[in-house]
Amino acid sequence: MTKAVFPGSFDPITNAHVDVVERALDLFDKVYVAVGTNTTKKGFFNHDIRLAMIRETFATWGERVEAVQFTGLTVDFCRRIEARFLVRGIRNTADFEFEKAIALNNRVLAPDIDTVFLISGSHLSHVSSTIVREILINGGDVSLLVPQPVVNAVSNNSAING
Repeated sequence: MTKAVFPGSFDPITNAHVDVVERALDLFDKVYVAVGTNTTKKGFFNHDIRLAMIRETFATWGERVEAVQFTGLTVDFCRRIEARFLVRGIRNTADFEFEKAIALNNRVLAPDIDTVFLISGSHLSHVSSTIVREILINGGDVSLLVPQPVVNAVSNNSAING
């Protein structure tokens, strides 16, 4: 079974993330949507809410998509679950340069783990969790940018940390 890890903060998961996971499932038997802790950011949604939104979003995929939380280095998590691939979505050249640097450093730390880049479709290249959070903070409608479980969670203000 080929396993891949799609790491991120997923704060919140967006339709662009969903697109990456669905396309990764064409390449891998199982994709772990791995919610990490970004030490440079204060979370908008707590980890439990993020995991619940991800699980609900991918419920129809069954065991092929698993939402998990991890701490520490992504490559160490990959080794623990015996995944040889990392999946990253690329929206633009800035993303590519940022992700390339991470991939090269991961390659130094774990030469046995490869990073696979999936280019966003043009209809999703403008979508990011940062933009979604900004729209939410200002009372805007994000229903075209995120899956329904996120829309449901934001209707419950207690789901938001901020």
